[in-house]
Amino acid sequence: MGHEDDGVSTSTTIDRAFEALYASDDGSLDTAASLLAADRSADAELTRRGEEFVRTLWERGWQPVDVVRLARRDLSDDHLRVLTGLIRSETARYERLPHRWRPQLDELDAAPGRPSDRFSYATTVLELYRLLVRLPRLDAVGPVPGDALPPATAGEPRMLGRIRALLAKAEATGYPEEAEALTAKAQELMARHSLDEATLAAGAPSPETPGAIRIGVEPPYEQAKAILLDAVATANHCRAVWNETYGFSTVVGFEADLDPVELLYTSLLVQGTAAMTRAEAEQRAGGRRRTKSFRQSFLLAYANRLGARLATTSRRVASEAPTLLPALASRDLAVTTRTDELFPETRTTRVRAAWDEEGWTHGASAADRAGLNPGRRGLRG
Repeated sequence: MGHEDDGVSTSTTIDRAFEALYASDDGSLDTAASLLAADRSADAELTRRGEEFVRTLWERGWQPVDVVRLARRDLSDDHLRVLTGLIRSETARYERLPHRWRPQLDELDAAPGRPSDRFSYATTVLELYRLLVRLPRLDAVGPVPGDALPPATAGEPRMLGRIRALLAKAEATGYPEEAEALTAKAQELMARHSLDEATLAAGAPSPETPGAIRIGVEPPYEQAKAILLDAVATANHCRAVWNETYGFSTVVGFEADLDPVELLYTSLLVQGTAAMTRAEAEQRAGGRRRTKSFRQSFLLAYANRLGARLATTSRRVASEAPTLLPALASRDLAVTTRTDELFPETRTTRVRAAWDEEGWTHGASAADRAGLNPGRRGLRG
C-alpha cells in the first residue's frame, strides 16, 4: 500500500512540475524545480519521462544530430549532458538503428556528470524538456528506431570509402595544390559512381525512390554555406532545402548520391574556410584589418562561383553520355517530385550580407582553385 502511495505522489509531483513546461514565465519553472528537488523519489520517473520526450521527437521526424545541434545553440553544456544521456538510454533498447543513426550517436559527447545541487539539476532538466516539447514536427528523412529496417550492409560502399579517404587527405594537407589534386580525384570518383548508378537505372529500372538526409548549416555566414550546399546538391542530381530556423538543409536525392553530396560539401567548406583564412592573412599583411563583411563576401563569392562551375561541369558530363539522358531526366524528375511533396511551401530568401569587393574577389579566386578544373583528363562533376 505504501508503495502505491509513493507512486501516486511521485506521479503527482512530476505532473505538477511539468505544467511549467508550457508556461511562458521562468517563475513557474523555478517553482517546478523546487518541487522536483524536494522529492528524490521522482528522479527515476523524471528520467523516464525525458526518454519519452526523446522518443516522441523521433516519431515527429527529428534525429539525434538535429536535437543536439539545437540544444547546443540555445542551451548550455549541462543541458547537453542530460540530453546526451537521454538519447543514449533511449536508443540503447533497439537491436538495430536506422542507417546514419550510429555515426550520429558515436559523435555525442560522452562526458558524464550532473550538478550536485538538486535544484540546479532540476532546473536544467526542466529547461531542456521545455525545449523538447516545443519542437514542431519535421518531414521524416528515414525510419525511426523500432521500425522495420532493410537488411544491414557490411561497411560502406568501396567507392564511398575511397572518396572519403581522398577528401580527408585534402582537408588535412597544408599545401593548396595537393588539396586541389586530391579533391579533383575524389570528384572524378564521385562522378563515375553517379554515372554507374544511372547506367544501372537505365538498364533495369528499380523500385527505389528518392530519400533524404539533413546536413547542418550553422552560423556564421550560414546563407553562403546554404548556397554552397545547394550548388553541390544540384550538380549531383539532388535538391537542397534550407531551414534557417533550425540550422540545417534537407538534401533530397537517390541514396547513392546523398552521402557523396555531404562529403563534397563538407570538404569544399573546409577548403573555402582555409582559403579565407589565408586571404585574411594577406589583408592583414597589407595593413587592412579583417572584417565581417570581408568574410561574408568571400564565402558568398566562393559559393556563387563554385555553383556556376559545378553546373557547367554537370552539363558537360551529361553531353558526354547522351544515351543516359532519359535515365538522368527520369531520376531528376523523381527527385524534384519528392522534394515538392516534402516541401510544398518553400520560398526564395534574399541574401543578407554586407558587400566587400576585395572579399568577393578573393572568394571567387579561391573557388577557381578548388580543384574543379573540367579540363583535366577523366574529370567529371
